[in-house]
Amino acid sequence: MELAEARASRPGARQSRRPALGQADLAALEKKAQILKATLVFLDESGFSLLPTPCKTWAPHGQTPFLYHCFNWPKLSAISAVTPNPHAYLRLVRGTITSPEVIGFVRHLLRWIPGTIFLFWDGLNAHRSKKTRAALQEHHARLRVYRLPAYAPELNPDEGLWACMKQHALSGQCPPNLEVLEHSIRLALRRLRHRPHLIRSFFRRCPLSF
Repeated sequence: MELAEARASRPGARQSRRPALGQADLAALEKKAQILKATLVFLDESGFSLLPTPCKTWAPHGQTPFLYHCFNWPKLSAISAVTPNPHAYLRLVRGTITSPEVIGFVRHLLRWIPGTIFLFWDGLNAHRSKKTRAALQEHHARLRVYRLPAYAPELNPDEGLWACMKQHALSGQCPPNLEVLEHSIRLALRRLRHRPHLIRSFFRRCPLSF
């Protein structure tokens, strides 16, 4: 597992054991990936709820539309990844995403994506744990992992997938339980995979060229 190299820090600042990448670093790694014919993979986690997302819609004049909710919101977490080829991957987890879920998802990516993978993600504890690092080290021949800087969602195209899901594909829905919510999310993902131009748009919004 290859990590980003440290950059010079200001005097008195604490040195991070795993320094994050900057925009210039990402541009250099993009060129390196082209030379190695590696696949760039951007990964992120998010969560879904039974609470409906309000949205604008149409209704007959004088008839305000209503969303009815059961006032129950168990937690449903999700981990996803996007590639510029383009493709999207997603796995749903009931509860909190921990190291085993992260490891299993990365191994899933390794099974389905041929060749070398350059994996980019944030500094989530499940990404930095000893268990995760040890498990991914077994795939060092094909996998190189880089940490994105904190509070820089514009550098991760996978943020576009979450925005598309929550603000468009699932907006206005009131699922009564997790089973219905999971079905809606998987259906939205299948539809997204049939719209490769939309996945490409997630990369165009980043300050990098893909």
